[in-house]
Amino acid sequence: MDTVLRLLRIGFRTAGILALLGIVALVISLMLPIKIWRTGEVLSEPIQLHPAEPFSTSPIRVWIDTDAACGLGQRTDPDDCFAILLLAQQGHVQLVGISTIFGNAPLDGTDRTTRDLIALLETSRRRAIPVYRGASEPIKQEEAIESIRPREASEALRKALEEEPLAIVALGPLTNIALALKDRPQLQVNVTRLVAVMGRRKGHVFHPVEGGTAHSFLGHGPIFRDFNLTEDEQAAAIVLAMGLPLTLLPYEAARDILLDASCLDKMDARGGAAAWVAHHARPWLTYWEEDIGVDGFYPFDLLAAAYIVEPSLSRCAQVPVAIEDDTWLFGWLGYRGLFIESEHETRSQLLASGSALYCPKVSTHLYTWLVEQLTDVRGRDRL
Repeated sequence: MDTVLRLLRIGFRTAGILALLGIVALVISLMLPIKIWRTGEVLSEPIQLHPAEPFSTSPIRVWIDTDAACGLGQRTDPDDCFAILLLAQQGHVQLVGISTIFGNAPLDGTDRTTRDLIALLETSRRRAIPVYRGASEPIKQEEAIESIRPREASEALRKALEEEPLAIVALGPLTNIALALKDRPQLQVNVTRLVAVMGRRKGHVFHPVEGGTAHSFLGHGPIFRDFNLTEDEQAAAIVLAMGLPLTLLPYEAARDILLDASCLDKMDARGGAAAWVAHHARPWLTYWEEDIGVDGFYPFDLLAAAYIVEPSLSRCAQVPVAIEDDTWLFGWLGYRGLFIESEHETRSQLLASGSALYCPKVSTHLYTWLVEQLTDVRGRDRL
């Protein structure tokens, strides 16, 4: 018996030493400017990208689903507000409605923020933009979706799709979209395009810093999740299974665009809703400057709006995609990912699969075009 206990103690000691060595090795690797940690860029099969095709009709009927929370906290991104501002000033875009969703902040905050911005926009618009309150929490299980009480947002989206086809720009979790379209194929066919801010290649980490310039953990700054996907994986799986014409704007596309203080200054000078968005983006800019060590921020959701307005500025490819277990950095936390699939890999705990237009790169002209759109005072005449 003593021998058995001695062997167990030796085993536990050995396991503890190995675990400690593993932690030390991880910390050392994090301290070094290893590219895979700093950028999440791993070797992967090249994708043949091409400019996205323009929409076939004008004006484009658009529905925005948003978790706008600009100004609600220093670490709350303002990207939804930039996206709404860009779409609202386009003459060839008809904003049919806006639904609010939890995500960047609780629903009360995102709903209030959206209505405040729309109220400012409507002072210079000829046509009102209706706003509808949506889901406050994710779908727990697909089987339970039928028991969820219909919400104002999902009912309004159904009615809009019954009238005419439209494109949906999803800037947050896909909960409202799933609730509106589940088991309604007659409405699904009227979705001309669903543009979602999510998706990634396997092994990619959403990380804004290369090198040890950030002020937080070992020079890394934050490591971002694929937030809109992980906030409601079940809703994303339900929507992916519908086979809608889907466009994904991932994190890696936003890394080519950096909005800085000079852009916000010009928006201030423009006045109105543009100045309001710029003011509410200042804390986020300060966070990126001081904590991340970058003189600007990546406007993730703004690229989804840019895709609607000028698709040719996005570089895309039609690819197979799947929602499955994340076997890399966030897998141990139980997160899944919406990944590009290759023909030869084995899938791990598949939740849903389909096809999407994946747009990981943008034109070199997109930055200049965006700044002109956001800061040109003549843009007020287009509202």
